[in-house]
Amino acid sequence: MSEYLSVSTLTKYIKYKFDQDPHLKSVLLKGELSNFKKHSSGHLYFNVKDKDSVISAMMFKGNASQLTFDPKEGDEVLLEARVSVYERRGNYQIYVNKMELDGIGNLYQKLEELKQKLAKQGFFNKEYKKAIPKYPKKIAILTASTGAAIRDIHSTIDSRYPLVEKISISTLVQGAQAKNDIIEKIEYADSLNVDTIILGRGGGSIEDLWNFNEEEVVKAIFNCQTPIISAVGHETDFTLSDFVADVRAATPTQAAVIATPDQYELLQQIKQYQFSLTKFIKQYVEKQYKHLDYLASYYKFKQPSLLYDQQIQRRDDLEKQLRQKLLLSIESKKNSIKLLQNHFNLKNFNRTILQNQKTVSSHRHRLINVTTQTIEHSRVKLQNKVEQLNNLSPTNIMLRGYTIVNKNDKVITSTHDLKENDEITLSMKDGSVNATVKKVRCKDE
Repeated sequence: MSEYLSVSTLTKYIKYKFDQDPHLKSVLLKGELSNFKKHSSGHLYFNVKDKDSVISAMMFKGNASQLTFDPKEGDEVLLEARVSVYERRGNYQIYVNKMELDGIGNLYQKLEELKQKLAKQGFFNKEYKKAIPKYPKKIAILTASTGAAIRDIHSTIDSRYPLVEKISISTLVQGAQAKNDIIEKIEYADSLNVDTIILGRGGGSIEDLWNFNEEEVVKAIFNCQTPIISAVGHETDFTLSDFVADVRAATPTQAAVIATPDQYELLQQIKQYQFSLTKFIKQYVEKQYKHLDYLASYYKFKQPSLLYDQQIQRRDDLEKQLRQKLLLSIESKKNSIKLLQNHFNLKNFNRTILQNQKTVSSHRHRLINVTTQTIEHSRVKLQNKVEQLNNLSPTNIMLRGYTIVNKNDKVITSTHDLKENDEITLSMKDGSVNATVKKVRCKDE
């Protein structure tokens, strides 16, 4: 019995072999994710498959936290992992260390990241969307000069609204130079004063349509002042140009439908308006006829004099009242004038004037006399004051032989203020004399 191995022993041995094999410690795989689950612990459990095989896989939380994308069912991925055996079930599986999207998956990841970035910046907000003109005069069509897209747009517009002018602008829609060409053609179309711009191309892979996901193209569409209809790809194809454009069309044909009214629908509308207007006019005329008949049946219109008889009589009454009021007013004014004439008798008035003139003349003479007397009295009084001033004037005193003695510009009034050899000035009536004191004699000496 000792020759038989337990299942656990065999499984451990196989796991040991796997773990020791250097070729299984780090393998590079690519495949599609399936049966993807994220455990509450943060570990990831999934299968990796291709068209022929499936491998169980798991990724620990620490490695999963380093991922730059959110894995999901159906993602094509590139893996770096080690191969080992899960002893409990005896299955071999891979433990993934690194994971990234493969090829197209990378593009989808890049697209999603750019979409979220532009959405946060408001490029897709509805408030920036411009309305498409209902009856355009000119439409600019930006697409490849050859291909189904340009043919579909032209044929649809011609059949729906042949009045509009179509301006076709040949634009690169694929390849390395397409991005810059699309931006240039959008700016050019915006300068043409057209009503609407259709930006379109046929369907294709995400790589073929990638130019319409470029950030610079999205910003060119956003900054365009002319409304833009995006018709890139088929109904299931979505690009960032669709999100930023004012309207997204599933196909180029639908873009032409959105950009133009249908001439047959317009004709039907015109006919409907014509019918409604005709019906309204008929009803209005009939209503006016009925109103006219009603007015014509009015009894006063049958005897027109009834309309103005009362007015003529009222006019006569008013005229009579006006005459009476005028006569009364004139008579009242005449009486007032007579009263004023009696009150202001002309003879009494003249007598009063003469009396007042005499009074004024008497007052004038009295005023002149009083004024003359006052002036004479003041003149005499002034003359006396002048004579008093002259008598007190030093000049008059000097005329009588007196002299004023000055020393150091001060008048000397006592001999005590002088001493021998003092320089003095003698002021006389006709000038001054500089002198030197030889001797001073005081009366008390």
